[in-house]
Amino acid sequence: MSDRDRADAVYAALLARQGEQWVQPRVERTARVLELLDDPQKTYRVVHVTGTNGKTSTARIIESLVRAHGLRTGLFTSPHLERFTERILIDGEPISDAAVADAWDEIEPFVAIVDAELESRDDAALTFFELLTVLAFVAFADAPIDVLVLEVGMGGTWDSTNTADGDVAVFGPIDIDHTDRLGETLVDIAAVKSGIIKDGAAVVSARQQPQVASILRNVAASKGATIAFEGEEFALASQALAVGGQAITVRGLAGVYEDEYLPLYGAHQGFNAALAIAAVESLVGGAGQAISGDVLAEGLGQTTSPGRLQLVGTQPTVLLDAAHNPHGARALASALRDSFDFDDWGLVIGVLGDKDAAGILAALAPLATHVFATVPDSVRATDADRIADIAETLELPVTVHDDLGSASEAAREWASASDRRAVVIAGSVVLAGEALALSTAEDWKAGWES
Repeated sequence: MSDRDRADAVYAALLARQGEQWVQPRVERTARVLELLDDPQKTYRVVHVTGTNGKTSTARIIESLVRAHGLRTGLFTSPHLERFTERILIDGEPISDAAVADAWDEIEPFVAIVDAELESRDDAALTFFELLTVLAFVAFADAPIDVLVLEVGMGGTWDSTNTADGDVAVFGPIDIDHTDRLGETLVDIAAVKSGIIKDGAAVVSARQQPQVASILRNVAASKGATIAFEGEEFALASQALAVGGQAITVRGLAGVYEDEYLPLYGAHQGFNAALAIAAVESLVGGAGQAISGDVLAEGLGQTTSPGRLQLVGTQPTVLLDAAHNPHGARALASALRDSFDFDDWGLVIGVLGDKDAAGILAALAPLATHVFATVPDSVRATDADRIADIAETLELPVTVHDDLGSASEAAREWASASDRRAVVIAGSVVLAGEALALSTAEDWKAGWES
C-alpha cells in the first residue's frame, strides 16, 4: 500500500466516526487518549488561537512569523479546503502521507482502549475531531517541532485542543456564532472561549465589545496571566493598498514596525497581522523584545491564507472567500470595496444549513449585482432555492444552479461581458475548497473561453 493510500485509509477511519459537527463538552476523553500516549502535546510550546472570525488567518501569520525566527513550527487549523493533511502543517507544509499514517499506527491501539472504556459507561466513542486532534499532537511531537500554533475547533473550554497548555492565548474578534453549542449571548460565548487562558499565560486580544473584554480581563486575572488588547497595548497604526496586498504600520508591544508588506487583501487582515505580531512578541521576547526587521519582513512576506480573499481566476477576475457567517461576510464586503476597482460583482454563494444564510447575504447584498445561488457538496448544505428566495427578498437578481460547476460557469460568462465586472465565490469553507480545486482543474487564470 502506498503512503497516500495509507493516509487516505486514516481519513476514512476518521470519517467513520461521529462528524466534527458532533460536539459535546467532554474534553476529558481526548485527555485520556493523550495520557496513555504520555502527553505529546506537552513537548513543545503552544500559541492557542480562538475567536469567531479570523482565527485561521491569524494563526497562519503567527506560524509564519515564528518560523522566520528559525524555529520549527507546527500549525493545526480546521477545516481543510481540499485534503485533510492541510490541517496539520509542519514548517509551513502539509504533513506527509507517511507521517500521518505512522502517527495513526501509533495511536490506534490506545484509541481502542478508550473507546472500550467509553462503551462500558454507555458513552459515545471518540469523534472525528477528538481523534484528529490527538493525531496532530502525536505527529507534531514525532516531527519534532519547537512551537505549535493551535487553532481552536469550536469555543475553547471543552474543545479537544484545550488539552494543550497555551503559553500564549490569542483572541480574535468574538461575535455571535454556534449559538446552539456556545450560548446565545456574547457573554456566554466569551465565557466558553476564555477557557483557553492557562495559569501564567500571556493573553493578547483583538478589540472586543465591552462585556467580552471584561470577561477576558477577569479570567486572565484569576489565572495570573498578563493581557493586552488591540487599541490599547498594541494597534494597527495604518494600512495602505500595495500590489498584491497592503503596507501596514503596527505599534506592537515592544516596538513600532513601519510600512511592512503583507501579501493579503482586506483591512481585517491588517488587524489580524497586528494581533499576530503581538502574539509572537509575547512568545519569543516575552513582550519585552521587538521582532527584528529582517525576521518580520520574512515572516509577513511569506504568509498565505488559502480560501481567504484568494485570487483564483483572471479575465474575468474570480476571488474566493470562506465567509461563512455574517461577521466574515461583512469583512469580505469591506475588503472588496477597499481593495478592488470593479463596478459590478457576481456573487456565487452556497451556505451550510447551520449557518445564517440571510445574515451572510444581507452583508454582501450592497455589493452584489447578480447572485448565482448554488449548494456546497455537503449533506448539510442549504437548498439553493432557499438562497434564491433570500436574494429575492433583498431585491437582487438571482439564478439557481445545481452545483458549483454550473454556477461558476454562468458567473464567469456573465463577468466576461465587461472588464468592470468580477466574481466572488463565498458562503462556505466547503464551497471555497470546491472552487479552489475547480479553478485549478479548469485553469481559470488562463481566462474565459466562450
